Amino acid sequence: MWGRTRVHDESKVNKALPKCSSNLTLYVHLEQTVGSLHLREKGRGVDCCLAGFMLACEEVSLGSKQLMDYKEAFLRIIFCVLLLLCVSCKCLASEINATQLAVLKVDASQKNARKIPDTLFGIFFEEINHAGAGGIWAELVSNRGFEAGGLNTPSSIEPWSIIGNESSISVETDRSSCFSRNIIALRMEVLCGDCPAGGVGIYNPGFWGMNIEDGKNYSLVMYAKSLENTELIVSLTSSDGLQNLSSATIRVAGTSNWTKLEQKLVAKGTNRTSRLQITTNKKGVIWLDQISLMPSDTYKGHGFRKELVSMLLDLKPRFMRFPGGCFVEGDWLRNAFRWRESVGPWEERPGHFGDAWGYWTDDGLGYYEFLQLSEDLGASPIWVFNNGFSHYEEVNTTTIAPFDILDSLEFARGSTNSTWGSVRVAMGHPEPFSLKYVTIGNEDCSKKSYHGNYLKFHSAIREAYPDIQMISNCDGSSKPLDHPADLYDFHVYGDSNALFSLRNKFDSMSRSGPKAFVSEYAVSSNGVGRATLLASLAEAAFLTGLEKNSDVVQMASYAPLFINDNDRSWSPAAVVFNSWQQYGTPSYWMQTIFGESSGAEVHPVTMNSIYSNSLAASAITWQATNNNSFLRVKIVNIGSNSVNLIVSTTGLDASVNTRKSTVTILTSKNLSDENSFINPTNVMPVTRELPNAGEEMFAFLGPYSFTSFDLALDQRKHVL
Repeated sequence: MWGRTRVHDESKVNKALPKCSSNLTLYVHLEQTVGSLHLREKGRGVDCCLAGFMLACEEVSLGSKQLMDYKEAFLRIIFCVLLLLCVSCKCLASEINATQLAVLKVDASQKNARKIPDTLFGIFFEEINHAGAGGIWAELVSNRGFEAGGLNTPSSIEPWSIIGNESSISVETDRSSCFSRNIIALRMEVLCGDCPAGGVGIYNPGFWGMNIEDGKNYSLVMYAKSLENTELIVSLTSSDGLQNLSSATIRVAGTSNWTKLEQKLVAKGTNRTSRLQITTNKKGVIWLDQISLMPSDTYKGHGFRKELVSMLLDLKPRFMRFPGGCFVEGDWLRNAFRWRESVGPWEERPGHFGDAWGYWTDDGLGYYEFLQLSEDLGASPIWVFNNGFSHYEEVNTTTIAPFDILDSLEFARGSTNSTWGSVRVAMGHPEPFSLKYVTIGNEDCSKKSYHGNYLKFHSAIREAYPDIQMISNCDGSSKPLDHPADLYDFHVYGDSNALFSLRNKFDSMSRSGPKAFVSEYAVSSNGVGRATLLASLAEAAFLTGLEKNSDVVQMASYAPLFINDNDRSWSPAAVVFNSWQQYGTPSYWMQTIFGESSGAEVHPVTMNSIYSNSLAASAITWQATNNNSFLRVKIVNIGSNSVNLIVSTTGLDASVNTRKSTVTILTSKNLSDENSFINPTNVMPVTRELPNAGEEMFAFLGPYSFTSFDLALDQRKHVL
C-alpha cells in the first residue's frame, strides 16, 4: 500500500489547465515518492495515480442522462489534463518519469462486431529439430530398423553400439529382413565361448538418452532369427550400463524364420539418459530387426508424449498444418516425405533421411499419425503435399500426375470398402478423418512448373472432392492470384521491428478474393536468442492485426512449433524439450492469450496517443465453456515508457462484473529475458483480479508488456 501525504497546490496546475469546464476543479497532491492527480466533477470522482504506476477509477452515482452528456467530454478533459501536466509541469517531471498517455476506445456494439473464423489460430507441425522423431512421437529407439545407414551393406548402425570387443562379437548389416519395404537387418555373431559376465551384444541410447521412470511400463517389440535355440537378455540400464533398471530373458527358438518377440519391462528406478541393451552369452549367430521400445502411457494410447500434447492442448489450436515445410520437399526428391511409405504396420515402413534438416526418421510418425494427432487435438488437419518439387529439382507439368495425392485423400476420407480407406480401417480408424484443407506444395510459387503443376492438382482434387479447400503457395496480398484458390499461403520471418510494423499489413487489402493463411510467422533474427520477451511482444502485435483483419485472414500459425534442445537446427521455437523436460518460450505463452480468439467476435478499436507507434491493440468478446461471456481487450506496449491508459467501451449490451474480471500481463525485467530448463517460468503471463473493471477504466501498462483485460459480462443491461 502507498502511504499518502496529500499536499494540495492548485496554482501549479491551473496555469497549464485550459478553462474548459467550470464544474471541474483539480487538485494535485504529492505522495511519499510519487506524483498523483485528483480530478473531481459534480457527482463523479476519479483518482489517478500517474507516476506511482497505478491508475484507479472510483465512480460515484450520476444520473444516466447526465452521464451520457458528460461521458465523452469528461474523458477528453482527463486526457488533455494528463497530457498537459506531463508536458508542461516541470515541477512534476521527475515524479512522472516519462509516462505515456493513451486513450483506447472500444466499440463493443453488436452492429459493428464481426465473427472471427473458427480456424483463425492453430499450429504448424514440421518434422524439424527432432520435433517428431525423438520428440512428440514416443518411440525410444533411434534407427529401430537399421535402415538409416542406407541400402548398401554393410552399413552404419549408428547410434547402435556393441557391448564387448571385436574378439567377442561381430555385427554388420545385411539384406535378410523379412520386410520387403525395409530389407536391412542386423547380423550379430557371438564369437566368445566363455563370454564375460552379463554377456555381449548391442545397445541403443535412443535420442540423446532414454527417459526411463520408476514404476512405469515399457513395451518392447523386436524381430529375431536364429538357427539354434538361444536366449536374449533385454535390459534398461544407465548410459554406462552399471545401473540396471529392468531386465528380462527372452527365448528364441531355433528356426530359419523370423519371430516376433514382445516383452513388458517395468522400471525399478529412474534414469533420464538410459539405454536399451540386448545381450547373450551363447556363441552363435542371431539376426535382429525392427526393435521398438514405447512407454505404455502415451496420449490416448496413440503413441504421443503426454506432456508435449498437453502443451499443444493449452494453445487451443483450431487446425494443424503438417508435415512441413521443407520436410515435405527435401533437398532432393528421393528424400521427400512420401505418405504411402509412412502408413500401414510400423514394422513395414522403410523410413527416410530428411535431408532438409539432416536426420533420419523411421516414419513411425507418419501420415496416419498426423491425422490422428489432429483429431486428438480437436484441430482441423491441413495436409501439405509435395507437388513435384524439391529444393533443387522439379518435375515438369507434362509428366506429373495427381493420382498419388488422390489416393492420400481416399486414405483419409474414403469408405471402409475403398482401396486406401480399407488401409486406414486396418490401422484402427474406421471413421473417415475430417480432412478439408490441403496445401499444394511449400514455398514453390517462384518455380517454373508450379503454376502448371498446381492447376493439375487443383482440377483433379476439385472434381473428386469439391468441398476440400485448396491453398496456393503464391502470395495474394501483393497482387491478385492468376489461378483459382480458396486460400493463399503467407510466410513472414524477420526481426522484431519487421513483425511489429506488419500489424497493419492487411488493413488495406481487398476484401474480395482468396483469404490469407499466415502459416508461418515468427521473429527469427537480430538478437532473438532462444526466444525472448521482445520477440513475443512483436508477434503479439502482429496477431492483433490479424484479429482485426480476420475477414481476409482465415488462419495463422507460428513456426516452428517444437525444438529438441539437442538439435537446434532452427531456433527459436514455441516449445523446447529434451527426453524428460519441456517448457514454453515467451512466444508460446503469448499464443495462449490468443487461445479464445478463434470463433469469437472482434470489435473496432481506436487508439489515441502521440506514442501509438509503440502500441497495438484489439478487442474481442468470447464465451467460456461455462457460457460466461467476456470482453477481452489486448494491448501491446513495445516501447520503453510506461503508459497510463484510459479504456473507454461503448455499445455493451451487458453489464461488467467486476468480481469476475481479470487482467493478464506478459512482461519481464529485460527485453532479452528467456525461459530455460533451469527457469522455465521466467517469462510467462501472470493473471490477477481487476477491481476497477468497467466500461470506463484507467489502466497502467508497463514498458515492454503485453496486457489482456478480461471483462466479465453479466446479464443484459436493463433498458428504461
